Amino acid sequence: MRTLGEINQVYEEILHSSVNEPYKSTRLAALMTEMELTFNIPSLRNPSWEGKNRPVIALYRKISMSRTI
Repeated sequence: MRTLGEINQVYEEILHSSVNEPYKSTRLAALMTEMELTFNIPSLRNPSWEGKNRPVIALYRKISMSRTI
């Protein structure tokens, strides 16, 4: 299990790598799945959970918006 900081570091490495699409988006999707399992991110939007886990959901959404597929 990686920490939020480690996941962010992996995200930055993927984002700035020379890897082309669709592989980059696939790696980002795998990182999102890892976050879902590690931080128990609910599959449906849950404002209460999000309020208690702002840094987690912020990184999760940042990764999501970086995907092209």
